[in-house]
Amino acid sequence: MSANKVVFEVYRYNPESDQEPHYDEFDVDLNDCGPMVLDGLLKIKNEQDGGLTLRRSCREGVCGSCAMNIGGTNTLACTQDISSVAKNGRLKITPLPHQEVVKDLVPDLTHFYAQYESIEPWLKSESPAAEGRERLQSKQDREALDGHYECIMCACCSTSCPSYWWNSDRFMGPAVLLAAHRWIVDSRDESEGERLDQLEDPFRLYRCHTIMNCTSACPKGLNPAKAIADIKKRLALRKL
Repeated sequence: MSANKVVFEVYRYNPESDQEPHYDEFDVDLNDCGPMVLDGLLKIKNEQDGGLTLRRSCREGVCGSCAMNIGGTNTLACTQDISSVAKNGRLKITPLPHQEVVKDLVPDLTHFYAQYESIEPWLKSESPAAEGRERLQSKQDREALDGHYECIMCACCSTSCPSYWWNSDRFMGPAVLLAAHRWIVDSRDESEGERLDQLEDPFRLYRCHTIMNCTSACPKGLNPAKAIADIKKRLALRKL
């Protein structure tokens, strides 16, 4: 194998025709390819196998569409450079783990997004905004949202979490709990008690065992584990 080539080992599975998953291998010449994993996958799709199925959109790490497991780590194909993850001239790529597969590298995230919808991720306030004015925040209150709004709901963190693997039917998972915390700490929202009531459950929240895979996996450098810990703290304090 030439030093400027990498063998992509790509997970393939079509539920409509395949009895079980398998891997196909593709040689990618890095001298004739962009630097990111997504560039390599698109080169394979365009030049070697048009049937390869994957999600992608923005190519800038802000939409989360191309989340997949690359070299054993959940991340974004569009921001992960090939040279840093290929080992001995090879790179294994699979869909996000422990999810049903629609086809090849496309996981079924229907349940994941239904969980996100269930936390009602929008501002809830009975107090009307001043006429003709937006709802203002102090600089300090606005800073409380840092580390939350950057989440792109790519599901890298939740699908890295063993608790989510085994209990995703009831455990909200780190991505959704981070999103819930974003509204709990928003000074403009008036439904903190209601939101906490919704999460106070042995499975929805407390299946988090602080394994920290979520924080390690987040391609945006966020800390879902910290947000989850704060939700637990708020629930504990209101019982005092």
